[in-house]
Amino acid sequence: MTWMVRMRWVAALVLAGAAWLSAGDKSEKPKPVTSQMVDSGSFGVFVKGQRVVTETFSVQQENGISVVKSRLQETNPSAAASQTSELQMTGAGELVRYEWSDGSGSLIVTPNNEFLLEKMKTSPSAKFAEQPFLMPSTSAILDNNFFAHRQVLGWRYLATNCRTEGGTLKCQKGAVEFGVLVPQDRTSLRVRMELAGREKVSIRGTERELLRLDLKGEAFSWVLWVDDKDQFKLIRVLIPDANTEVVRD
Repeated sequence: MTWMVRMRWVAALVLAGAAWLSAGDKSEKPKPVTSQMVDSGSFGVFVKGQRVVTETFSVQQENGISVVKSRLQETNPSAAASQTSELQMTGAGELVRYEWSDGSGSLIVTPNNEFLLEKMKTSPSAKFAEQPFLMPSTSAILDNNFFAHRQVLGWRYLATNCRTEGGTLKCQKGAVEFGVLVPQDRTSLRVRMELAGREKVSIRGTERELLRLDLKGEAFSWVLWVDDKDQFKLIRVLIPDANTEVVRD
């Protein structure tokens, strides 16, 4: 697969619109839309070398909508109930709906005119409390502990800020800013992403050459590695300040 083909594939993931999924003439009769699995698998989350959480996820296109589903389960069998989330985005990368639950508390985020509106409750019987955020619907969702959300942000960055020249991937110079919402924290922030280049990384004792993306905010600095030879899938995340490593299973 050539660089150009890969980058077109990434753009299709980010935008996920019908125009990106088919190149037919507009006068043609609409064809039945079927679901397309973009990516699925799991990430192991390791703190000081010990696996503490597994995130099982899928990224699917359904009727022009990208749907990212994740489930977090702690390794400790006596741990609390698992967490689940579902992120839906339109073909233009706009938020349709985000839901999160841990079995007791839950929250929902939807666009509301020029705002994002978050509704949350701490128990199944409680009433929803509301909190608006003055943010556009194109803002990214980066909820706590869901690494599939970081993969989607990486795809967005690569598709909108990078191109190929002579078979080499080149991205906009300097870091690119994104406005993001962290629903569980009920907060918004600005993050920056930048392509650092290619690096050789050891994954379970095997050396692989991957693309490194640096993701930074005011209070954190993460390193993400994606595989440009396998549809830019997220392979590894390093969070040095928390002694945490995330690796695709």
